[in-house]
Amino acid sequence: MDKQKLNIEQIIDLSRYPLDRSDSADYQSLVASKQKDLEQQQYCGMPGFLIDARRQEIAAAVENRQEHTNRADNQRNIYLEQKPSDSLPDDHPKNVFSRGCYNMMGTHLLQQDSPLRDLYYWQPMQQFIADIVGEPHLYPNADPYQPVNVLCHGEGDRSAWHFDSSNAFTLTLMLQAPESGGQFHMAPNTRSDSDPNYAGIKNLLQGDESKVVQVSRSEGELVIFRGCNSAHRVTPVVGSRRRMMCVMVYETEPDVLGDPVVNETVYGIKNL
Repeated sequence: MDKQKLNIEQIIDLSRYPLDRSDSADYQSLVASKQKDLEQQQYCGMPGFLIDARRQEIAAAVENRQEHTNRADNQRNIYLEQKPSDSLPDDHPKNVFSRGCYNMMGTHLLQQDSPLRDLYYWQPMQQFIADIVGEPHLYPNADPYQPVNVLCHGEGDRSAWHFDSSNAFTLTLMLQAPESGGQFHMAPNTRSDSDPNYAGIKNLLQGDESKVVQVSRSEGELVIFRGCNSAHRVTPVVGSRRRMMCVMVYETEPDVLGDPVVNETVYGIKNL
């Protein structure tokens, strides 16, 4: 057995999630089930994906490097913009701003032997996600900061309602849940490529949560969701235990680099 495969066996539960046996009936059944969930709900979850002992080790390593993470605390609209539009009414979704605050750990802050790196670059992991989201192939992001992140919410931190800018899907792995709060809320299919649904978004921002669902984020759970057209948020964290969420970014073509402006904003990296 090769060393990389041995490492992966210590990271994820391959008996429950047989990523190493893509030609097996169990694998095909798993993929079909998650494809169905993603299509019907706009998200799918895989509890217990990460082996708990290794999860705890990863969370401890992230905690030990908190002083190096980039702190963000700002007002932004649901489209992740920070500037209002003078040509639109004050209650238009583009002019409604809410607070988002968190600490971000980029790939550059992860140790070279981090299990998160091993998992991200493992080819069967890439193909597994591609199979679920309906892509023939996925490729690692080539940016030095963006491929594998850990989004950290301390007490009082939250993410306001927002859409992911252009990602067809978002891949997350819960490393540590908070004592309380920090719930992930989602409004599936809030908008579409052909309909911006400003009226519906306005209602959501004004407190209409009739279409909002709470998505499970148990420790060690892998979740794939379509956040480009489904608004989502993280409610304020309560307690001293930090909420830690790994976010992995895959691309549909090779050698994709991130926007230097985004890197400065999200990771505090200047003069790239």
